[in-house]
Amino acid sequence: MTRPSEVTRERIMKAAERLFAERGYDGTSIRAIVARAHVNQAAINYHFEGKDGLYREVLRAAFRGLTEDQLAHAGEAGAMSREEALAAFVRRQLRPLLARDEVSRHIRIFNWETVRPTPVFRKLLSEEAAPFMGVATDLVRRFLPDADYRTLVVAAIWLLGQCSIFVRNREQLAGPPVELALEETAIGWLAETISRWTIVGLGGTA
Repeated sequence: MTRPSEVTRERIMKAAERLFAERGYDGTSIRAIVARAHVNQAAINYHFEGKDGLYREVLRAAFRGLTEDQLAHAGEAGAMSREEALAAFVRRQLRPLLARDEVSRHIRIFNWETVRPTPVFRKLLSEEAAPFMGVATDLVRRFLPDADYRTLVVAAIWLLGQCSIFVRNREQLAGPPVELALEETAIGWLAETISRWTIVGLGGTA
């Protein structure tokens, strides 16, 4: 049975996630979170030790929500050719384009961090990003086996950028003048196209 304190914690997390997605860290006050979650400030201090602690947990949940699928399938890459593994990686990176609600909020939170980065986010990345970056780096190493670590990291970031520009700008790209289709067939085509171009860019054969 779920304990009342766990229910309260989850209610605070959901309310904070929505507000941080709508307004960013700076634009979200503890008072607004308290009102949205129907709790008192003491509950936030008890569960999260204040606004920074709450924001850190929201960011952690958002980051894991956007990377857990990729990490869960990381072990499958070894049984695939490097081209197949890269195509699967790109498809999973673009999967949030089909998502709604919670994933959309996660993306909006990270978009706020793009324009107004916070120390909380920078610290969280240093704690959480290593496994995910490891998956991307191991993948590009299969195309660049003789590259040094710096080159592999830059290549991994470049690979991620080929997908994140579409995911992070999904709402803008869906409207004019681009009007990018965001249904499953169109996103499948996009994943195939990005994969093909990326393979060429990494020195493979498309």
